[in-house]
Amino acid sequence: MQEFVEFIAKHLVDYPDKVVVDIKSEEDKRVVFALKVDANDIGKVIGKQGKTAQAMRTLLTAVAAKEGKRAILEIVD
Repeated sequence: MQEFVEFIAKHLVDYPDKVVVDIKSEEDKRVVFALKVDANDIGKVIGKQGKTAQAMRTLLTAVAAKEGKRAILEIVD
């Protein structure tokens, strides 16, 4: 799942080498990912009215459900 989020984010931004996806916390079947991008790319990852971020979260939810887990994506500065 971590590689999946990283793959999507790297294809959205201008500085793909600055994309970092960390596991913030992991409990039973719940995983929280922290996505960090360059300050100039934060708008591209969030998108208009948060639609890009919401789409990424939806895809991540589908991938996590396939593995029997629940995933949360946080975009951090």
